[in-house]
Amino acid sequence: MESNKKIGVLFVCLGNICRSPMAEAVFRHLIKREGLEEQFVIDSAGTGDWHIGNPPHQGTRNILDLKQISYEGLKARQVAVSDFTDFDYIVAMDVKNEKDLSSLAKGQEATIIKLLDLVPEAKSKEVPDPYFTGNFDEVYDLVVRGSQALLEHIRIQKSL
Repeated sequence: MESNKKIGVLFVCLGNICRSPMAEAVFRHLIKREGLEEQFVIDSAGTGDWHIGNPPHQGTRNILDLKQISYEGLKARQVAVSDFTDFDYIVAMDVKNEKDLSSLAKGQEATIIKLLDLVPEAKSKEVPDPYFTGNFDEVYDLVVRGSQALLEHIRIQKSL
């Protein structure tokens, strides 16, 4: 990777209205706080197409508002084949999305990882879908831990 190329990070969940936009917003916030925003391109997408064009779920917006984290401009979109070459890290929220991404990738160069695989002490390696559980607080806590671990992982790999 060229030294002047930005590091691309794409967060992926099922519909791109709960978990992945929350992770995108949290990671953007973390990157900005660390003064690294010029070095990254951060986005989110869903494997499904049900919510294309919609803003994040109200539960996601509520917790981000509470934590004073911006989600301005976030709109749901579906994963595209070009994402596998446009992004260096494609970060799945659970096993199902990781498998769906792997089958879509067809040998492309992006690294597909599950967010919580980077958090060794996590009891589960899946970020539960609050669209079904309603537990946006739990998801926020997991996303924060995963985002911090992801940044450390990238710092080591890319010597940031």
